[in-house]
This record gives sequence, C-alpha cells and structure tokens, in this order.
Amino acid sequence: MRRVVRGQRGKDPINGFTQFDRYSKDGSSVSGVAVLRDGLLAVVVLMVLVSFWPLRTVPTGSRGVITVGGAIRSLQNEGFTLIAPWQKMEVFSIRAEQADIENAEGSTSDTQPVKVSLTVRYSIAPDRVTEVYEKYSHDGNLSNYVQTATQEVFKAVTARYSAPDLISQRAAVSADITSALRAKLATYGAQVISIDMRNFSFSESYMRAINDKVTQEQLRLAAENKLKTVEAEQKQKVAVAEAEANAVRATADGDAYAKLKVATAEAQSLQVQNDALARNKDVLELRRIEVELTKAQRWNGALPTSVYGSAPIPFMNVGNAPAK
Repeated sequence: MRRVVRGQRGKDPINGFTQFDRYSKDGSSVSGVAVLRDGLLAVVVLMVLVSFWPLRTVPTGSRGVITVGGAIRSLQNEGFTLIAPWQKMEVFSIRAEQADIENAEGSTSDTQPVKVSLTVRYSIAPDRVTEVYEKYSHDGNLSNYVQTATQEVFKAVTARYSAPDLISQRAAVSADITSALRAKLATYGAQVISIDMRNFSFSESYMRAINDKVTQEQLRLAAENKLKTVEAEQKQKVAVAEAEANAVRATADGDAYAKLKVATAEAQSLQVQNDALARNKDVLELRRIEVELTKAQRWNGALPTSVYGSAPIPFMNVGNAPAK
C-alpha cells in the first residue's frame, strides 16, 4: 500500500531556504513556484470576470447611460441590465436636486437695490437624459446652470416692479420668477419643482425709510381712529339730546293737545248752556236763585263793618227774628 503525502517542508540543499513540496496523487512532487503561479492566475481571472461581468444595476430614480467609446448607444431604466464587455454604463440621476442661491442681486424699477436668497428644487426630465448627458452633465447635477439662470431671472423680474410693489406683491413676484425660471431651465433639460425665497432685503437706508413710513402710518391710523371715536361719541350725544328734545316736544305737544281738548270741551259746554239759557229765561232765573241761595247759606249772620257808597246793602231777614 502506497502512502500519499500532500506537503512537506525541507531545506533546499543548494539555496539554503525553506522549500515547500507538494505531491500529486502519484507521489510526484510539485514546487512552491507552481502554487504561486496558480494563485496569481486565479486572481487575474477573478479581476477579468469582475471587470467584464455583463450584469449591472440601475438604482431607483436613475437612468443607465450605455456608451461605446464615449458615444451613447442606449438608455436603461431602473433594475438589472446586461451589457457587453466593450460597453460602459454610467448612472445618471433624475431625482430631485437642490440648488442654493445666496444673495442674488437685482434692482427695482425705481432703482432700489435688492437682495434675496433662493432655494431651487429641480430634476432632469426623463425624456431629455441623453441630451443633458451629451451637453451639460454626466450625473444629472445642473447646480451651476441653475444658479446662473436664477440670478438672471431675478434681475429681470425685479426690474419690472417698484420697491413698494416688490414688498406688497411678493406672491406675484414669486410666481413671475417661477414662470421665467421654468422657461429658462427647460433649455438645459431641467424642470422646476419649487422655489423658496428667503432673506428678502433692501439697502439699509431704504429699510430705515420704510420703518419710518410704517411708524408714521401707524400714528396716522391711530389719530384717525381716535378722531372717529370722538366723532362717534359726539354723534351719540347729539342723538341722545335730539331724542330727549323730541320726547319733551312730544310731551308738550301732548299736554297742549289735552288742554286744547279740555278748553274746547268746556267752551262747547258753556255754549250749550248759554244756548239753553237763551232759549229758556226761567232756567236763567232758576240759576240766579240758586246762586243767591248758595250765598245765603254761606252767610254767617255778621254785617260788614264798612260799606262803600256804591256797595249793595246786605239783606236782613227780619220776619223770622225772635220777639223780645
């Protein structure tokens, strides 16, 4: 029975270094140089396989640009794709990108300098990836183009507004900037998602003038409100006085009307009595007798102490006097 030895260390009698010997199944030895050679060959083969492996992956929100010798041959969507060894694929992003523009400068129609900082969110139109790849960017980043275009658009839009309108019509200004920037970036194959304006400011002297104007306007409004309050109070007092006067007038008119009615009634009553007396003299005599009777009943029996020459002499009922 033959014994097979896989490996054995020993000294090289000639070179004097340790040698590793490998034996094959038939017992013949294989040198360490051959082992090293086989390992290097395996590494080379692995590198070649990795380099020329035909399966590639396109991430979500990207496109795979297939080129041959630098020329675009095709465009791949997300997922796995097979490419030939002579082809090359570059990943091109169509996801939303952001460009920050700090202190963009412009001038209003009344020559007031203005600054603003903007944040522009954009993305590459999927149907224009090859055009953008050829002309502008190999990865979908158009930040430099967006910044330049935004500054140009801001200058053009602010020149159409005066400084007060730029403040009071900020929504319209933002809409104009968005519309103009969309048209501008369409040239580069980009589409605008949103624009945020921040740090909208004028020169220090103009801002100070605006603050003073706002303060004066507030004082004016306060004075007007105070005047309106005083006028309202005066109107209220006048209304109360008129109401009281009307009430007094109405009361007086009512009293006068009532007195008029009473006087009219008394006059009518006297007229009726006079008419009745004129038609019947006996009634007049009866009234005279009743008056005299009333006077007699009220007399206390005392004679006046002094009698004027033209005064009538009081009557004396001597017939009923008691005898002495």
